Amino acid sequence: MKLLLTGSSGWLGRFLAPKLEGIGHKVVGLDVAAGDHTDVIGSVADRGLIDQTFSDHGIEAVIHAGALHKPDIVRYPNSAFVDVNVTGTLNLLEAAVQAGHDRFIFTSTTSLMISETVRAGRAGGAEQAFWLDEEFGPLKPRNIYGVTKVAAEHLCRLYHKLHDINVAVLRTGRFFPEDDDTLTVPSGPNLKANELLNRRLTVEDAADAHIAALDRIVDLGFETFILSAPTPFLRADCKQLMEDAPSVITRYFPEAKALYEKQGWVLPDHIDRVYDAGKAERLLGFRGKTDFSSILKALAEGRPLPFQHDPSYISPKEAL
Repeated sequence: MKLLLTGSSGWLGRFLAPKLEGIGHKVVGLDVAAGDHTDVIGSVADRGLIDQTFSDHGIEAVIHAGALHKPDIVRYPNSAFVDVNVTGTLNLLEAAVQAGHDRFIFTSTTSLMISETVRAGRAGGAEQAFWLDEEFGPLKPRNIYGVTKVAAEHLCRLYHKLHDINVAVLRTGRFFPEDDDTLTVPSGPNLKANELLNRRLTVEDAADAHIAALDRIVDLGFETFILSAPTPFLRADCKQLMEDAPSVITRYFPEAKALYEKQGWVLPDHIDRVYDAGKAERLLGFRGKTDFSSILKALAEGRPLPFQHDPSYISPKEAL
C-alpha cells in the first residue's frame, strides 16, 4: 500500500517507516522537520499541503503519528496544540474519506487517561493502583496535550460513524528515549526498566503494534487499544502494589532484587497505575516482545538492555 506516515522524522517514525517498507509498503513521510524517511516537509495543520500530498502520491491509507506532545507544553502555546493535534487530525480524516480509504491509524496516548486523581496516586489518598484498560473513565485529561488528543479521538470516532472508515486508536504508553522530564529518582535506565512492569513499551514494539493495527482494523470497525509491555500483574494485586510493590514484584520475579542490587538499581516502592494491553493482544494479535522479564534476563546474562535510552535525544523539530 501507499501509506502516508505523519511524524516520520520523530522517534516512532524513524523505527516505523523502515519496518513498513521492509514488508512491502510504499511510505510517504510527512513532518515539519527533515529526516531520513521524510518526503514532504510541512504541518498536518496545512490542509492544502495534505490534499496536494494525497494527489501527488496516490495515498491509500494514513498512519497519523505526528503530534505535539507533553514536553512541548513549555515550548508552544495552547493554540498550536489545537492546530496540530485537532485540526491536523481532522484534515487527515477528511482527506482519507474523500480518497475512499478503508482504514485510518491514529497514534494517541495513555496520557489522556491520567487525571489529577490518577496522577496523585498514593499522595492523593488512593488505596490501590489504578487499573487502566480501554473502559477506564471518565476521561479527565490534566493538560492541553491530553485534551487535544481526546478531541482527536472523538473526531476519529465521528468519522467512523459518519463515513464507515475503519479506525484504530492506539493509546501508547511511554517509549521516549530521553530521561523523564519530571522524575529524577530513579532515573535513566533504572526508571525505564521499572516502567516496563506497568506503563512502558519499547519503540520497536510500538512500531510493530501500528503494523498489526494496519493489517487487522479493516475487520473491526472502530476500536481503541492501550499499548504497553505485557504486565505480570493482576487486578487482584492493585492494593498491594500501592502498599508494597517490591513484595509483589519479587513474588513474580524472585531473582529481581538480587539482580537490581548488583546493578545498583532500586525497585519501585509503590506502583500507582497499571496499563492493561490485553485487548490489543486479543483483537490485533499484538503482544510486546520486550517486558520486565527481558530486562532481568539481560541483567543476568550481562547483555545490553533491550530498550533505547538516549538522555541527549532532542526532537528533530526542536533542532530546526
